[in-house]
Amino acid sequence: MKRIILSCIIVIFFGTLAYGQVTEGEKKLRAHSADTVMGWKTGGVLSLNLAQTSLTNWAAGGQNSVAANGIFSLFANYKQNKSTWDNSLDLGYGILRQGGKDEITRKTDDKIDFLSKYGRQAFSSFYYAALLNFKTQMTPGYNYPDTINKISDLLAPGYLLTALGLDYKPNANFSAFIAPVTAKFTFVRDDSLSAKGAFGVEPGEKTKSEIGGYLRAIYTKNDFTQEFLEGVSLTSKIDLFSNYAENPQNIDVTWENLISMKVNKYISVSFNTVLIYDDNIKIAVDRNDDREIDADERASPGSRVQFKEIFGVGFSYKF
Repeated sequence: MKRIILSCIIVIFFGTLAYGQVTEGEKKLRAHSADTVMGWKTGGVLSLNLAQTSLTNWAAGGQNSVAANGIFSLFANYKQNKSTWDNSLDLGYGILRQGGKDEITRKTDDKIDFLSKYGRQAFSSFYYAALLNFKTQMTPGYNYPDTINKISDLLAPGYLLTALGLDYKPNANFSAFIAPVTAKFTFVRDDSLSAKGAFGVEPGEKTKSEIGGYLRAIYTKNDFTQEFLEGVSLTSKIDLFSNYAENPQNIDVTWENLISMKVNKYISVSFNTVLIYDDNIKIAVDRNDDREIDADERASPGSRVQFKEIFGVGFSYKF
């Protein structure tokens, strides 16, 4: 079943190449890849989305709420003759508060994502390439409404991936990096989470290392004028990793998507999705929706597909 699901994901991705999210730094990276000017190119984007609901004597019911979501991305790319060096840093954070003064503030987004990739042209559209990617978060995460027992934190987890392979760049819109030699390191620096064996580490251990194969594909299109969608951009990124030594058929999947539309110079509309499957991450769920994790789930959580969606309208500034 897992193979069928994964195959469908891959077919959909390469068949449609339509819906996507990638870091804003990577978006600009792809947009400038066709530019033959040598040297450094740098830039970034700052985006802030806000939403607020206020109810007074509202017969239909409901709750007051305030939500904020921000993204700050930077990129620095270098090109000289046959060599390229691409770097991006993506930071994201979001919060939501519902109800009155006694309600808790919940985290809706939290990420640190740094990417660095060096390539040297081998032949035609292929480049010998080395990639380094580091991901973690900034603040503790909880399984709300429980705000006592952490389920994540800074460097819990943290992921470091290094890879050597070939980068295929047939045009400015598409890139596929294939790495048969890849090292993946998982960090769980929090003592309580480490003791539970969270995120695939052995109970009491704080790191886990894996050797495997890796595929990273990116598609971006920023100009849809011919399709009568001026100002709309689509970007998609998918990461696949297989551990050679342990259940290689259970492939780790991260699929990030972004659709964005510029209303004017400073206002934009965006729709983001993130799909994750990692066999090493065990997740307990509330099946009967009573706001408590079921007893059997606490005893034996399972590997599950994780999905996140963010729709926002707000301020956006590129530099």
